[in-house]
Amino acid sequence: MTIIRNLALTGILAATTILAGCPASTSGSAYTRGQARQAQEVQLGVVESVREVQIEGTKTPIGAGAGAIVGGVAGSTLGRGRGSTVGAVVGAVAGGLAGSAIEEGVTRKKGLEITVKLDNGRLLAVTQEADENFRPGERIRILTGGGVTRVTH
Repeated sequence: MTIIRNLALTGILAATTILAGCPASTSGSAYTRGQARQAQEVQLGVVESVREVQIEGTKTPIGAGAGAIVGGVAGSTLGRGRGSTVGAVVGAVAGGLAGSAIEEGVTRKKGLEITVKLDNGRLLAVTQEADENFRPGERIRILTGGGVTRVTH
C-alpha cells in the first residue's frame, strides 16, 4: 500500500511540475507571445561597460509544495503510530525547505548588466540573460516596448 501511495504522490508531483511550465526567459532574444507584433522604440548607442551578474531563480509555492509532499511521504514511512505522524510532519517541513531551495537553484541564470551610452548622451543600464556577448565600444540597439527593455546587436 505504501508503494502505491508513493507512486501516486510522485505522479501528482510530476504533473504539477509539468503544468507549472518553465519560468519566463530573461534572454534578450526571447519574446513572449504578447510581445509579438508589438511596436518597440529603438535607440542606438555604444556599450560603456559589461558586468556579470546572477539573475535569481524563481521562488514559487510549487517547489516548496512538491518538496513537502515528497518529504511528508518519506517521513511517514518511519516508525508506526505517532512516530509515523511526527516523521511525516518533520519530513514535510524539511522537504518544503529543500524543494524551495532546489527550485531557486535550478532556475537561477547568469546575467549581464550592460551599461550603454545612447547617441543622445544618456546612460542606460539593462540587465538580461548572458546568452549573447557584448563588449565595451561595441555599437548596439536598445529595444523598449511593453515594459521590457533589451540590448541587441
